[in-house]
Amino acid sequence: MLRGDRWRVSVLADGLLRLEWSDDGEFEDRPSTFAVHRDLDPPPFAATTDDGVLEVRTDRCTLRYDGAPFSASGLTVTTPSGGRWRFGQPGGGLGGTARTLDEVDGRTELGGGVVARTGVAVVDDSASFLFDDAGGIAARRPGRRDLYVFAYGSDHAAAVRALYELSGHPPVLPRWALGNWWSRYHPYTAGEYLELFDRFDAEGLPFSVAVIDMDWHRVGSVPARYGTGWTGYSWERSLVPDPPAFLAELHRRNLRTTLNLHPADGVRAFEDAYPEVARAVGIDPDSGRTVEFDLTDETFRDAYFRHLHHPLEDEGVDFWWIDWQQGTTSRMAGVDPLWLLNHYHFLDSGRDGRRPMAFSRYAGPGSHRYGVGFSGDTVVTWDSLDFQPEFTATAANIGYGWWSHDIGGHLRGRRDDELATRWVQLGVFSPILRLHSSNNPFIRKEPWLFPGEARQAMGEALRLRHRLVPYLHTMNHRAAAGTPLVRPMYHVLPDRAEAYEVPNQFAFGSELVVAPATSRRDPTTLRSATRAWLPPGTWTDLFTGTVYDGDRWLELHRGLDTIPVLLRAGGILPLAGPDDLDATRNPDHLELLVSPWADGTFTLVEDDGKGDGTALVTATTTLSWDATAGVLRIGPAEGADGVVPATRTWTVTFLADAPTEAPLVDGVPVEVVAGDGRFSVRVAGAAATVQVRPAEPADRTAAAVERILGDAQCEYAVKLAAWEVVGSGRSVAARLAELHALHLPPALYGAVAEQLTARET
Repeated sequence: MLRGDRWRVSVLADGLLRLEWSDDGEFEDRPSTFAVHRDLDPPPFAATTDDGVLEVRTDRCTLRYDGAPFSASGLTVTTPSGGRWRFGQPGGGLGGTARTLDEVDGRTELGGGVVARTGVAVVDDSASFLFDDAGGIAARRPGRRDLYVFAYGSDHAAAVRALYELSGHPPVLPRWALGNWWSRYHPYTAGEYLELFDRFDAEGLPFSVAVIDMDWHRVGSVPARYGTGWTGYSWERSLVPDPPAFLAELHRRNLRTTLNLHPADGVRAFEDAYPEVARAVGIDPDSGRTVEFDLTDETFRDAYFRHLHHPLEDEGVDFWWIDWQQGTTSRMAGVDPLWLLNHYHFLDSGRDGRRPMAFSRYAGPGSHRYGVGFSGDTVVTWDSLDFQPEFTATAANIGYGWWSHDIGGHLRGRRDDELATRWVQLGVFSPILRLHSSNNPFIRKEPWLFPGEARQAMGEALRLRHRLVPYLHTMNHRAAAGTPLVRPMYHVLPDRAEAYEVPNQFAFGSELVVAPATSRRDPTTLRSATRAWLPPGTWTDLFTGTVYDGDRWLELHRGLDTIPVLLRAGGILPLAGPDDLDATRNPDHLELLVSPWADGTFTLVEDDGKGDGTALVTATTTLSWDATAGVLRIGPAEGADGVVPATRTWTVTFLADAPTEAPLVDGVPVEVVAGDGRFSVRVAGAAATVQVRPAEPADRTAAAVERILGDAQCEYAVKLAAWEVVGSGRSVAARLAELHALHLPPALYGAVAEQLTARET
């Protein structure tokens, strides 16, 4: 720390500075909602003063400050690459996230983040409240500025890691949180709800979380003198006569359960727990006086959890959906009730050594510490869908990695089966997939209520999500260590200008790039077109098997059955076997999808599902592919015993054409199961070596174009002319020129051109 009479500069990391101004000359050392770990190991730095100007240099940045009240002329931070920030300039950089998407139709304004194209971003922490040593809260004193400058140049990933070191790391979510969530605002009876999940099971549609909206508690039966039934803590027995039995039945179906909370109206006299809560806070229960909601009061806080929530958890409630919508003010100046709900619910959920889990709205920078975020009541429109990938990815700039959206939209809009399907497909590659609908009998998400094409695509998407859980859970551990699951492309390639120009394209973990379809299908091709930029390398579409050369712009055309999801060369994607979709446990059968065009390594991380998020019992399995030698190795599980199944079957699927010679598994020839542009071998055992020489990718252009032309809603003569050009054998450039001269419908030309230019041969 460097200090003057009314200023203090703290060098927290080589690219992270804390800048304080205090009118009274006193400074704040207590943790804030944003900054909870300021006692970091300081990096080497140099500090000099020349003519009253302080200069502080680290390897990443230089601060110049004149010692006066902060001003644009007296306070600057620069980076070696030429980035500059002056006090008073916007410091939010490339953006962060927003508190809610309630009623948002399309785009909304985003708050700031810690990464910037200029290389310097600033978080103003002056207005946050504080945590005291006893676990209570305190307001800030007036007359103070508290700024955190993140000067990491183009190293955006390092800026996010620094944020986590300062603000705390995200938790490791329970494995089951990564499966499909069912949510609908509807007054289900217990019988109806259980029958619904039986139907899901019969349809082969896996779920791991049952979300029960506000009708679980008394709503319409609340006496008029108490106001609305928005807030409630007592089961509506006409719908759920035996709550413990109901919750036990959900658990028997391998479902975790969350109940919706709107706590603003306090605890009123009709609640089952009212007498205990009233006595705990010093109110005579016979008075019928409402116990006001006030989490700033420690006595109320204790009663709130002890008498309202813990008994319901004893009945079988697994976690809570905190749906606070009543503003940012409380009885303590500067203290946001949503912050308190998130903080204390998360801590309470982790009592007695449990893994903490909360589901709530975003309260501001630092909220990433509290589990899963609810983004609010999304409007059912294409504009809303189109903004959601960018919204989700940009949140990584403020470290907020676990957004849960209303997949399919919540309110308004109109029925559009294509829109609903595309939203579910995006949900598969979102941090959390939670289907949700408003209290409207015509806004529904059950796949069997849709026509055949949409129903099939939705079902495949929901099953794929559960197959992805081994990959997602590995990325879950990676996220807790410092790398969010969903990131903008500029986190991956910050020095490429193209990476900043594809806001709806994102990295999905370490192996995948996703460019979701968020616009209507073209009426001629029956395909959606997505503009994408592929990073350098070779990329293989998971669904079509098409292999693309990277380092270029292209347009990707997809029917309603798929969206563009690309596996990097050398990528190894672990999936649960198609018959092993229980997201609550580590699978007995795993499939590895391998893109064999480069070397690759993947470390599969699994845990026992217990622990407090900091002392997890884990096992890791190293998977590696040597493209030159043609050897895939499945290493033994290392770590704690009992985490992975004692016996496990592996299917290794190479996204390539079948080899001419039989593969060897531990030196023994095995049969190959070959499909369209892929082949598989089966492996049994804890560890194994697969030796194989995949064939070079065959030219499947003709087959792909034939499908495109076959689907096209246009004149047969146009199709035939295009088909003859494609099969002419001339160069790609010559065929593209001739196709252009045929004046094909633009979307049809684009779809054919995608296939012709996929990869140089």
